[in-house]
Amino acid sequence: MIGIKFSPDRLIQSLIKGLPNPKWSKQHNMAYILNTKDNLGIIFITFKGVVWINYNRFLTNKPINTNNDEVDVEWFRKRKTVPDYRLCPEDYLLKLELKKYANSTVRTYVGFFEMFINHYKEKELNTINESDIRAFLQKLIHRKVSNSYLNQAINAIKFYYEVVLGMPNRFYEIERPRKESKLPIVISKEEILSIINNTNNIKHKCIVELLYGSGLRRSELLNLKLNDVDSKRMLLRVESSKGNKDRQTLLSKTSLSHLRLYFAEYRPQVYLFEGRNGKKYSGASVLKIVKIAAEKAKIRVRVTPHVLRHSFATHLLESGTDLRQIQVLLGHGSSKTTEIYTHVATNTFESIKNPLD
Repeated sequence: MIGIKFSPDRLIQSLIKGLPNPKWSKQHNMAYILNTKDNLGIIFITFKGVVWINYNRFLTNKPINTNNDEVDVEWFRKRKTVPDYRLCPEDYLLKLELKKYANSTVRTYVGFFEMFINHYKEKELNTINESDIRAFLQKLIHRKVSNSYLNQAINAIKFYYEVVLGMPNRFYEIERPRKESKLPIVISKEEILSIINNTNNIKHKCIVELLYGSGLRRSELLNLKLNDVDSKRMLLRVESSKGNKDRQTLLSKTSLSHLRLYFAEYRPQVYLFEGRNGKKYSGASVLKIVKIAAEKAKIRVRVTPHVLRHSFATHLLESGTDLRQIQVLLGHGSSKTTEIYTHVATNTFESIKNPLD
C-alpha cells in the first residue's frame, strides 16, 4: 500500500478523497491506497503545486558506482572564491561524494549548479520555483549555448532538488531541447595511416593506433593498465567504461609490435600510458597528439580521438562486419546507437544507382 501521512489540512483531505479507493488505517494513523505505478502517478498529479511529496521508498534506487576513481570534492571546499560568490551547498557535495560520481561529472555538476544559484543570489534555494528555472534556462538559450550544455545545466539543478533533497520529479515538466541527430565525422583509412605516420614518437604512435585500431574512447585509453593487454588472445580489456561496463575489443598486430617497442623505451609502471609523474596520462595531451598529427597529415576536417573511434566502426561495417559485433566492440548499450554508422558507411550507397548516371 501507499501510506499518506500529513498534518491536518482540509485541502489535502479533500484531495485524498479524489484518489482511487482511499482508506484510513487506525493502526498507522494515515490514509492509504493500493501501491501501483498508476497510483503513484495520480498522487503526483493530484498534489503537484500543493505540497511536497516524498516517495523515494517507492522508487528503485540505482546501485552506487564503486569502480570510479576516488572522488575528489575537497578542493571545492578549500578553493578561494571572489567575494559574495555563493558556494555549492555542503549537502550537494556530500551526495556527489557518497554516490561516487566520476570526478568529471562532479566538476560539471558543481560548476553548473553554482552558476544557477549565483543567478538567484538573493533567493533561498527552497523558494526557487519552476518559473525561475525556466527563466535561467532561457538566459542560457539567449547565449546560444549548445543542447548538450543546456541539458547539463538541467541535470545539475535536478540533482539538488530530486537527489539531494529527495523531491522526486521536482522539475518533471521542465522542457529539454530536442535531441540533435548529427552524423559522425569519418575519415578514410589512408588518412588514418597518414596521421599515424605523422606522430612525433613511438608513444604518440601507439596512442593513435589504439584509439583507431581498438575503437577506444579517450577516457578508456587513459584508464588502460598494463595487464589489460592480452597479447595471446589479441584482445584489449576495457574496464569501467561509459555506463560502468567492462568489455573486450580488438588488438591489432601492428599495435602490439609498436606497444612492445614503446614499453621497452618508456617502462610504464601501472597505467599503459603515464605522464612524467607516473600518474595517468592527461586527456588534453591525447587530444593535442591527435590534433597535431592530423594537421601535419593535412587532414581537412577537425580530427579528435572520437573521430578515430567513429572511423574504426565505419570501416568495420564497410568491410562486412556484423552490426551486432561492432556494437559489442564499441560497448554500446543499444543497437540504435551503433546503427548511426550505416548512414555514413560507403557500402550503404554502393548498391544504389545514381539517377544522373
